[in-house]
Amino acid sequence: MADSERRKRGVEMINEVYAGDVVVPPEGAMAFTDIMLEQLFAEVWSRDVLSIRDRRLLLLGIIAEKGEAMTFGIQAKAALKRGELEPDELREFLLMIAQYSGYPRAASLVGVVEQKIVEVAKEKENAADGSE
Repeated sequence: MADSERRKRGVEMINEVYAGDVVVPPEGAMAFTDIMLEQLFAEVWSRDVLSIRDRRLLLLGIIAEKGEAMTFGIQAKAALKRGELEPDELREFLLMIAQYSGYPRAASLVGVVEQKIVEVAKEKENAADGSE
């Protein structure tokens, strides 16, 4: 696949994975983003062996273990918006994280999860009201 085709596929996939919430800079603005789009999103996220939900669950576990609350929040919000996880499933996810990664690690994500649940609920409410 030519780089322009890979980038196009990568942009389509990142928009799908993050429900349109991630702003993609123009090509050439950041080498990091260009490579991420052409490799991670065009070549890995787009594979059909695992679903986006499966990949997201794996990623949420890795990010939780690393204690990356901001990145965890981005992934949690995308999972909620795309209907991959329900609020109670995210809460249950933290119970598993607590058992395998420790309570302090999971506790640091409780507020993030609750914040993202509220954000998505408000976005859905605004969309239903037509006030978005």
